[in-house]
Amino acid sequence: MKIISRLEHMSVLDRLVGPGQKLASRIPPGRFRDLLHGVRLGHPVHPPLVQVPIGAWLCATLIGLRTDGERTARALTVLGLAGAAPAALAGLEDWSKQHEQQMRVGVVHALANMLAIGSFGASLAMARPGASRAARGAGLAALAASGLLGGHLSFRLAGGVNHAEAVPHLIEPGWHRLMPASELDEGACVRAMLGEVPLVAVRRGDQVNVLADRCSHMSGSLAEGELAGAELTCPWHGSTFCLSDGSVVRGPATAPQPSFDSRIVGGTVEVRLPGAG
Repeated sequence: MKIISRLEHMSVLDRLVGPGQKLASRIPPGRFRDLLHGVRLGHPVHPPLVQVPIGAWLCATLIGLRTDGERTARALTVLGLAGAAPAALAGLEDWSKQHEQQMRVGVVHALANMLAIGSFGASLAMARPGASRAARGAGLAALAASGLLGGHLSFRLAGGVNHAEAVPHLIEPGWHRLMPASELDEGACVRAMLGEVPLVAVRRGDQVNVLADRCSHMSGSLAEGELAGAELTCPWHGSTFCLSDGSVVRGPATAPQPSFDSRIVGGTVEVRLPGAG
């Protein structure tokens, strides 16, 4: 674990971050990017996609140990290589919207994946079954290292998780006073604290829309974002949310923002979070 943690602070890896981001920028924006992020799925699509190459290559390695299993192992290797392409594309898009520590670990994660792809690809070009087995074994070892790094990215560095998930557990049920209504200018994003939870409030006519302030993608402050009609865009990576219900309009965020009911009572904005507590 200490070795992996050191990768987070290896600035030399930043030399590969720029080219990687340039490559990711070539992915056309819009629905295709949202598909790669997993917006419609509600969580990143990269983890389920990697099950195809992992499963195919693991089976290829094990079946290839049998004297009569080489043909099947080669077919499974090809299946894994085909499945690696969309998994890598989704991973690249997610990685390009992360912070520097995640990106550094992600670079090594990607290099391990490339080594696995190269090893399994090379096994197809080898005529001797023994050499093919060795190449697949090396590829599986690289894949295991990649999986360890991927777990560190997800669970230690919180890459791809919902950064707004804790909000309902930090708010008591019922109505709460938030702020004087006079402090809300028409069409302006105003940050206010409800206990220890930051919220963003927007007044539109007689209606006040209130969302959790910290973006579910990477915790950027939505109060500092761009308001366009009924949509609010995070200033960090461009995730866009619907003001009325917090739903994701555009990624990279996949989880909606907690959306609060609101009312004005005696000149004070009061809010309530459905499902809080």
